[in-house]
Amino acid sequence: MDIDTGMEFKTIGFVAARHSEAQEALVRMESLYDHVRPEDADIVVALGGDGFMLRSLHANMERRAPVYGMNRGSVGFLMNQFEEGGLMDRLQLAEVVELHPLQMEARDIHGEVHHALAINEVSLLRETRMAAKLRIKVDGIERMSELICDGALVSTPAGSTAYNASAHGPIVPIGAELLALTPISAYRPRRWHGALLPHHAEITFDVLDAHNRTVSAVADYQDVAQVESVTISQNSDKYATLLFDPEHALNERIIKEQFLP
Repeated sequence: MDIDTGMEFKTIGFVAARHSEAQEALVRMESLYDHVRPEDADIVVALGGDGFMLRSLHANMERRAPVYGMNRGSVGFLMNQFEEGGLMDRLQLAEVVELHPLQMEARDIHGEVHHALAINEVSLLRETRMAAKLRIKVDGIERMSELICDGALVSTPAGSTAYNASAHGPIVPIGAELLALTPISAYRPRRWHGALLPHHAEITFDVLDAHNRTVSAVADYQDVAQVESVTISQNSDKYATLLFDPEHALNERIIKEQFLP
């Protein structure tokens, strides 16, 4: 995870979530600034909330185009404050954050293998009234023979304030080369609250009794039903690029989040 300041660019493009507040902002911003198609832009300006920001980052990851979010949604942790004026100056002064995604490889009970990337987290969740039973291995070594729970997740530092925090997992500062492994409503062992692992660790969940205690796996917003095993690791060859106003830098937001009542 790299952090830099200053951004050189020639063109910008706008994208917006479907709801009315974001669409109205899109019309206004496109009337104020010269722009090109988002797929051709040096910088993509995303108007919406955190969910839309995640989709925008995924959409632009392959061509490594930076995304500058402006909050027109309900949650805006990954977004900058929406203001119509001064956009070009804000982009030039923006802090650049590069995030390496998690790579999920999930094999379902029918033997099919699915791949997906996650910027926030990969989560496993029970599909039925019965609790999930998971075996956890780290770098091929069994670390827990059986975790009885509603599920579990592996989070990046950027995603540690999202689902991971709601599951009472640790908030991980940007720049910490760590992944958070957090159980979701653990039943046995009841007092186990998860683990912090090095960013290069490979984490494997084996679903025990997978045909009866069915479990789904979700990488950000991409889900796979009835998984039998899920392997998660950081993909160091890919990265998503976010832009933040210096006074609202992501690292500072994550630190503040840890002191909220």
